[in-house]
Amino acid sequence: MNLFTEAKSIVKANIRDYGMYIALIVIMLTFTIRTDGLFISSRNISNLLDSAGYIAVLAVGMTLVIVIRHIDLSVGFVAGFLGAVAAIFMTQLGFSMWITIPVILLLGILVGCFNGFLIAQLGIPSFVATLAGMLIFRGALLNVTEDTGTIIINNDQFNAIGNGFIPSLMLVNGLHLLSLLVGVAAIILYVYSEISTRKNKMIYGFDVMSSGVFLMKLALVSSVIAYITWILAGYNGFSWTMVIMLMVVVIYHFLTTKTVLGRNIYAVGSNPEAAHLSGINVKRITYIVFGSMGMLAALSGLLFTSRLQSATTTAGTLFELDAIAAAYVGGVSAAGGVGRVTGAIIGAVVMASLSSGMNLLGTGISYQYMIRGGVLAVAVIFDVMTRRQRA
Repeated sequence: MNLFTEAKSIVKANIRDYGMYIALIVIMLTFTIRTDGLFISSRNISNLLDSAGYIAVLAVGMTLVIVIRHIDLSVGFVAGFLGAVAAIFMTQLGFSMWITIPVILLLGILVGCFNGFLIAQLGIPSFVATLAGMLIFRGALLNVTEDTGTIIINNDQFNAIGNGFIPSLMLVNGLHLLSLLVGVAAIILYVYSEISTRKNKMIYGFDVMSSGVFLMKLALVSSVIAYITWILAGYNGFSWTMVIMLMVVVIYHFLTTKTVLGRNIYAVGSNPEAAHLSGINVKRITYIVFGSMGMLAALSGLLFTSRLQSATTTAGTLFELDAIAAAYVGGVSAAGGVGRVTGAIIGAVVMASLSSGMNLLGTGISYQYMIRGGVLAVAVIFDVMTRRQRA
């Protein structure tokens, strides 16, 4: 079997994992051709990733919520409300950014744990519990912003989180050096992680792809990372939003793939009853996942508020639906137990790419909603069909 034949069979056998990447490549190529290269320009790619940042953070948490067979409809207005609270802390109460951010994240954890209490302890369906939360925090957001409608934030440090870029150190042929170094570090980390995972699988006797296909995979992904880094380094480099998003992905990828907690989360999602009988505290896992979701909602609210440099009455509107869409497009299963945080990021980028590309083409907002809805429907149909084939 030659390399390409083996690679084709691997992709076919793992179409759930690779389908989203193929879809992203097709979308980007289509818009690049239709816009005569404008879509792939440094400025547009930078703006696209920044606009996807706060939704991507939410999508990571939402992926784990869906993995354990629940849903959280409150995250959008939790993000909007906590972003407004952060604005009030800094503008009206005079707190510094360094005090405000930890407090807001802690409040997010408390909100998430309260949802976990309603669901795990009282047995309220997550849809109902979080729908109530959505309405409550929608009202709370309107309440704290009703006097002015918009709370302007003049804190340059805080606003830099959503609009600033990491320092360049120096320019190398017009490219930001520090951004290039970040890209190199990302490639090294990816290669090390893949090699380590492959070695562990071989030690325990699991099947692994051949050395040739493995090297081809490393080269392909490393090339993509290098290309994106080069594009961004040619503009303003990596933004702080992208750095935060990448940190969230790395941390949650490690937690879900390398720790006992991660294995327990997927065990609960695959079969809660069996997980309980095997000694896993299902209620504790529910608390942890929803507490994590609340924290990420708070972080998303901080990113969005910083990007706008203000808190508004409409902040958080439809965030929860965008996060759910990104999670499903990224490969999470509606049946629970399946889904990766890296897929959630790709899903968020796919949805952001659709919006960016259609805006560049001048597509009407009504058609944009229909197309994005169609993409979500296709993702769920794809999930159902692949599960039937494996059954």
